[in-house]
Amino acid sequence: MATKLRKGDEVLVIAGDDKGSKGKILQVLREKNRVLVEGINMSKKHERKTQDNPQGAIVEREAPIHYSNVKKV
Repeated sequence: MATKLRKGDEVLVIAGDDKGSKGKILQVLREKNRVLVEGINMSKKHERKTQDNPQGAIVEREAPIHYSNVKKV
């Protein structure tokens, strides 16, 4: 990675559907050159029925975004 992005850094999204949004980095995936940003690039995941979750559910989670699409604030 060219930039020094770390977990907890405040970043601004500069490209994509969430352009102009700010968020905090939750995780850095160095081998894939991607970051997880809080509240950015949300995707819906279906969860299977389990004992903990007898109904099953559709939950929204953050999906990784390429580090070149964010900049440090």
